[in-house]
Amino acid sequence: MKIILTQEVSGLGTPGDIVEVKNGYGRNYLLPQGFAIAWTKGAEKQVTVIKRARSAREIRDLDHANEVKAQLAGLKVSLKARAGDGGRLFGSVTPAEIVDAVKAAGGPSLDRRRLELPSHIKSLGAYPVSIKLHPEVTAKFDLNVVQG
Repeated sequence: MKIILTQEVSGLGTPGDIVEVKNGYGRNYLLPQGFAIAWTKGAEKQVTVIKRARSAREIRDLDHANEVKAQLAGLKVSLKARAGDGGRLFGSVTPAEIVDAVKAAGGPSLDRRRLELPSHIKSLGAYPVSIKLHPEVTAKFDLNVVQG
């Protein structure tokens, strides 16, 4: 089955890529979740629109990615969360909350979908977080989850 990706799917491609996948994977997962649209000649013309939107949102080039990585390296990111006895959180920390905490700490605005968390963050403490800024550049910073 030929599809056009509308969002980044790890291991498959980026928005605007035309890929061939198994019928069940495309029909039962990618299409219903909105990660892709079915390939047609008309839909292929939409690829340019998708790629233009991606380029506006994406890190421009390798130099810009390294610049953002340098900004994140010296950043102290702290996130306040409600916790019960023993430091266990009510719920867990989401990627959107992490991106907001980075912005509040004076860092650049990031895409939450590119965050790579070690596991679900469900207790107070310090956690290493990495973000894939560019295919060749991955930035790492420490997130400190504190009682809020």
